[in-house]
Amino acid sequence: MPTPYFQFKQFTVWHDQCAMKVGTDGVLLGAWAPADSACSNILDVGCGSGLVALMLAQRCPQALVTAVDIDEGAYRQSELNFRQSPWSSRLRAVHSPVRHFRPDQSGYDLIVSNPPFFTHSLKTPQPARTTARHNDTLPLTELLVFAAGALKKTGSIVLILPVTDKEKCVKLAESVELFCSRSLTVIPKPGAAPKRVLLVLGRENSPEETGELTIETEKRGVYSPQFSALVRDFYLKL
Repeated sequence: MPTPYFQFKQFTVWHDQCAMKVGTDGVLLGAWAPADSACSNILDVGCGSGLVALMLAQRCPQALVTAVDIDEGAYRQSELNFRQSPWSSRLRAVHSPVRHFRPDQSGYDLIVSNPPFFTHSLKTPQPARTTARHNDTLPLTELLVFAAGALKKTGSIVLILPVTDKEKCVKLAESVELFCSRSLTVIPKPGAAPKRVLLVLGRENSPEETGELTIETEKRGVYSPQFSALVRDFYLKL
């Protein structure tokens, strides 16, 4: 039987009530997003268990972190995880679709999302898992339009997507005057094809800084030095 929670160094994520469990995509997003002490207002769109929001609350000691999800189970799960964390006073869960969510009028320094990205693939018989995986309820265009209106002038939105969706995302972002300033291509192991890409999109149209990260070494289950360094503040055994 799968473990109903995932223990990190400073917090625990229970994920038994939500469709999408703790996974590498969320950990990458929470660890790599450009968040620092200057961030005061952060939004996690499609928060699931609240994993990414918790990671950002740990990384940004002064930030208020709001996490929104359309699924009631995910909302309740994230709310529980936030209450039990060391940063409960700075974390807020909201049950709402993005199109009905009212952003903070002061704007966000950072918006993060590990969005549903399946478009035409077979849907599961579980409604919550379908919502979490398929973009019917959160199309990429809608997410980018929302971000363009909710970010501060110097703010950015950070996404993790299938690597094949990068070009489409960049073009959609440019149509709402958001530009890719940084990207990281994620490779599961040496010799494997890239699977994911992380993107930083903001209002400044500057040359894109690119990079690559390989998660494992050639030995199965052994993390690469680069990935280990990225997640060392979170994973128990690093």
